[in-house]
Amino acid sequence: MGAKSRRKGCRGEREAAAEIARLFRVEARRGRQYCGDPEAPDIRAAIARVHFEVKRCEALRLYAALEQAIRDAGENIPVVLHRSNHRPWVAIARLEDLPRLAVQLYLTLAENP
Repeated sequence: MGAKSRRKGCRGEREAAAEIARLFRVEARRGRQYCGDPEAPDIRAAIARVHFEVKRCEALRLYAALEQAIRDAGENIPVVLHRSNHRPWVAIARLEDLPRLAVQLYLTLAENP
């Protein structure tokens, strides 16, 4: 991966973290930037049991991104956040994970009115 792509990825992680913080009123920041661990999630957010994988690219390989999030999430709920140029952020999750994800998001919003 070239330097330009890495910078775009870093910017994407900061943008996505800012959106998560705004929407759910929690602290959110880049995982690697915060703890320096290459195994850290793309975003560390105060949303329990949710693992965020950020993809800031034009051509998303959806299932490859989701498989990476699943692999890295462990017992947490894997969510892929994606944005291409001049488009809004979207969240991608497995249908079977939606009930657990909804509960975690509800609890987060209830704790942060």
